[in-house]
Amino acid sequence: MKSALRVVAVLVLLVVAAGLVFYRYPLWVADQQTRLHLWRAGVKSDYIEAGGYRLHYFEASPASGGGTPLVLVHGLGARGEDWSAMIPALAAKGFHVYVPDLLGYGRSPKPDVDYSISLEEQTVANFMQSVHVPRADVGGWSMGGWVAMKLALDHPEMVDRLIVYDSAGLYFPATFGPELFTPTDPAGVRKLVAILTPKPRVIPEFAAEAMVRKLQANAWVVNRSTASMINGRDLLDFRLHNILQPMLIVWGAQDELIPLASGERIHKAVSQSVLNVFDGCGHLAPAECARPIVESTVDFLKAEPPLQGGEKTFPAEH
Repeated sequence: MKSALRVVAVLVLLVVAAGLVFYRYPLWVADQQTRLHLWRAGVKSDYIEAGGYRLHYFEASPASGGGTPLVLVHGLGARGEDWSAMIPALAAKGFHVYVPDLLGYGRSPKPDVDYSISLEEQTVANFMQSVHVPRADVGGWSMGGWVAMKLALDHPEMVDRLIVYDSAGLYFPATFGPELFTPTDPAGVRKLVAILTPKPRVIPEFAAEAMVRKLQANAWVVNRSTASMINGRDLLDFRLHNILQPMLIVWGAQDELIPLASGERIHKAVSQSVLNVFDGCGHLAPAECARPIVESTVDFLKAEPPLQGGEKTFPAEH
């Protein structure tokens, strides 16, 4: 009887301890769950020297090996884990997927540099050279789409087919300031989340406070990135017509951060591009609407001959 009571007491203590850890570090717990999901799906987490920096990246390939090289570039304030809903699915469809953490983000170094789009473009180019992928299909989400398009323009020999998801890179009159991305209190976190998704979840106060701590820890990098983007030197408005690769433009119809009008402008400027709009999705479409977006991405990347032009709207999933 005493032995059973001891076991129960230990279990209670473990549950209490786990609850306290989750209460204090909810984002760390969520990260461990995401990384466990990726590991169980056969996604490798590793580091590689690229351009003088030790970059972190994820890598996944088909069970049979090989696969078409596909590089995915995350957005502002993000990291490779943000592609976790798509990486295993794309690998299962025959792609050898590489997902680097850009310089200053995720588990990559944070040197004292400007964090411009040009710098991150060079980071991706250096990464591809280091993993011995001289040419690949390249996809980018938000700021990562800007990086991917600039790579396609500056180094067309490195990009086979191009995909952008709710991409930055064009001028548009923003309804928010750069402080949106580095909130200093829970109210600011909730404002950011409400702009990112049309279906915001209720965020408990302890979780919102944890998000503030995490976002503020990397605020100086994000601030330099946004300052570089705002100065306009890397804007692509007058270069888009020079993109020659087959191109897929994916957009959440309810994106309040970068409006669908930006995607339509890219589509109009790149004559061979395909525009796929997903109703019911916002700026986080590759995470929140991953299944149909993976399907449309695979259809585009595997089409022979490459798809040329056209628009399609996908209904909201229920």
